[in-house]
Amino acid sequence: MPDEPHTSISFIVPVRNDAARLRRCLMSIRRQVGHPADRLEIIVADNGSTDGSDAVGLEAGAKVLRLPDLRVAALRNRAVEAARGDVIAFVDADHEIDEAWVASAIDTLRGPAVAAAGAPYDGPPDSTWVQRQYDRLRRRQAGVGETDWIGSGNIALWRHAFMDAGGFDTRLETCEDVDLCQRLRARGARVMSDARMRSTHFGDPATLRELFRGELWRGRDNLRVSLRPPLAVRNLVGVGVTMLELLLVACALVGAVTIAAGGWVYLLVGITGIAALTALQSIRMLRNRTIRAADLVQTPLVAGVYGIARALALVFRMPHQFRQGARPRV
Repeated sequence: MPDEPHTSISFIVPVRNDAARLRRCLMSIRRQVGHPADRLEIIVADNGSTDGSDAVGLEAGAKVLRLPDLRVAALRNRAVEAARGDVIAFVDADHEIDEAWVASAIDTLRGPAVAAAGAPYDGPPDSTWVQRQYDRLRRRQAGVGETDWIGSGNIALWRHAFMDAGGFDTRLETCEDVDLCQRLRARGARVMSDARMRSTHFGDPATLRELFRGELWRGRDNLRVSLRPPLAVRNLVGVGVTMLELLLVACALVGAVTIAAGGWVYLLVGITGIAALTALQSIRMLRNRTIRAADLVQTPLVAGVYGIARALALVFRMPHQFRQGARPRV
């Protein structure tokens, strides 16, 4: 493990047609304090942009790799091959990181057996009501502590740990971050959540339609990854609830189609079950928070759309183009 003053870090920033937000992301990386600028490298992995995203990268002094028509897992792996850093940091183009992000990441990575560090995203400061409620789905912990996985839009890893684990699984279109963290932990490494590594995500879904489309795509590999070892209780519970919700959605649909023949019973069971799961998710989202009157309507709406989309994702494997109707990012 390199001495801290000499630890180099390479940022991998995947992008496709997101020039404006990429500029903000790269500026936040350049503003890092407490780490020598000559030990910081930025690589923009351009997935076939036509809006000048590659030019934005070059203007910011980044190395730009033009890698069209790759899944994001392969895109990131290819960028790592060109990186020189002891630490590899993955930050998505629609993120903005705090100025002490690098110093905090390296500090945490130097802990015993730590392979990766990061934090759940923060929603945008000018959030819509959907984005505010969506942010409540994220599970945060104070300080620095061990966790099951960290999202690939805000994570730093020792290069050797990433390579030894085999990098991201290029067969996956989503949940590649969960899978990578599972493989790291299977090798005896620790994955840490560090609240100091704050990252604002400007790509959170702004409307219920964007939420539905995004989660219907994002959940497509959920079952496949959740059942890979080492099995985590959090993942198993999550996929179990999702499978139950899928069963309830199917029950409601069958009841609606056969209502004239007595299917109202199935319809009632399905709707009641979905409502119960939505209520449980809403309670979790509102726990230990100040509750406003609007939350009593908004929280169940977001929880319900999220749950149904995740359930349908188990059987409808939507392509990334479907999600792109909501957001222009990799």
